[in-house]
Parts: sequence; C-alpha cells; structure tokens
Amino acid sequence: MKLSGKVAVVTGASSGIGAGIAKALAAEGAAVVVNYATSKTGADAVVKAIEAQGGTAVAAQADMSRPEEVVRLFDMAKSEFGRLDILVNNAGVSVFEMASDLTADAFHKQFNLNVLGYFIAVREALKHFDEAGGSIINISSILSTDPYLASSVYSATKGAVDTMTLALARELGPQGVRVNAILPGHTNTPGTDGNFAGELGAKLLAGTPLGRFGEPEDIAPLAVFLASDDARWVTGESIRAAGGVRGVGY
Repeated sequence: MKLSGKVAVVTGASSGIGAGIAKALAAEGAAVVVNYATSKTGADAVVKAIEAQGGTAVAAQADMSRPEEVVRLFDMAKSEFGRLDILVNNAGVSVFEMASDLTADAFHKQFNLNVLGYFIAVREALKHFDEAGGSIINISSILSTDPYLASSVYSATKGAVDTMTLALARELGPQGVRVNAILPGHTNTPGTDGNFAGELGAKLLAGTPLGRFGEPEDIAPLAVFLASDDARWVTGESIRAAGGVRGVGY
C-alpha cells in the first residue's frame, strides 16, 4: 500500500470531501486522525467505516479557527500515533452574499477558518514532521480563479490558499516538505446540498465538459497521489479536479 506506516491528519473530515479523503488515505495504509468541529456523529461514522475495511483511525475534535484547539489537535495526533507525515487542510466555511450585504463578521469568519486555520495547522504540523519531511495538501476551490456571483470573500480566501501553497512550497522544500493544493469543482457534499438545484445547477452542469457533478470519491485519489511517494517531485502545484470546468462566471 502506498501510505503504509504513515500518519495523516485530515481536518473537516466528518463528511464530504474530507471524509472521502480520510477513507482513501486509510485504504492505502495510513493511520488517520479524523478531525471534526461539531459533528462527532459524522466523524465517528467515518472512523467506523475505515475500521470496517481494516484501517486505523481516530476522531478528534478541534475548531480549526481557534489556534489553541489546533495546537491540541496536533499534540493529540503525535501522542496517539507517535509521528505525523501528512496534513490535509480541508476544514472550511462559505458565506455567499453580495458585497453590499456581507458583514464584517462573515468576512472574518471565512478568513479565520479558511486561511488562518490552514496556516496554523501547517505551523503545528511542521513541529511534528520528522527529518524525512512530509506532505501538506490544501483543499482550495476553482472559485479561487473562477468566482461565482456573491462569492467575493470566499473566493478571496481560496485565492489566498493558492498563494500560500506556492509560498510554503518554496519555503519548506529544503526541509523535504511538499505543499500542494487541490481545487475541486462542483462537488456533491452536504455543504453544497441544494446549491446545484434549479437554473443555477443546470448552468453549472452545462459548463462541465464531463457532464456531471463531482463526488468526494473523485477528489480523494488525487489527495492519495499527492500524499504518496508517487508525487515525490511535485510541490507548489494547484491542481484542478473539476470535470474540465473553466470560467464559471455565474
């Protein structure tokens, strides 16, 4: 298995893309810390699914927008498994409102989790990677380059993630740490439930060359690749997994 003996922390892994990635990493032999903020039931279900397939996982609560909780999460991961090799930054929040209506609180809520939360997680992961380095995978979005209407702040957070990914790759490469981003397209998850219905959904589907919306299982194999030695020469990349979507404009 590609990740045998490795330990991964996946944030925001109680459902959706994070859950799909956690399961896929475990299927390739990694022990996985399944982070959640509020949905213990969801995280426990992911752990149970991993264990049912012979994998190793543990659920761990932490609000990734709170630095002190992020520190606790990584200390727990090291205590539980003795090492850390992979970080998948996935926990995020979106508020889609026109600029005239979006509050400062909504602005800070998105940046605190989607950007600061990612950065603090990277900082803490670095404390626990060994001399061999590690792999950091930041889940971004195609909205970083192709924003929806009413997504100005959310899209800006993902643009920040893309830039941070490149900057960190340059900074951390000498330490053997690879940093890459995945930009999912229109993907069916509990967080997007209802977003793809009606006229908007029809437009999004029409603009997807592969003719369907994505599933978490479409994103997870790319994360496995980036976490593994197969991607040992890949760093600083922002890779789209979007069914061919370009130029959303809605």
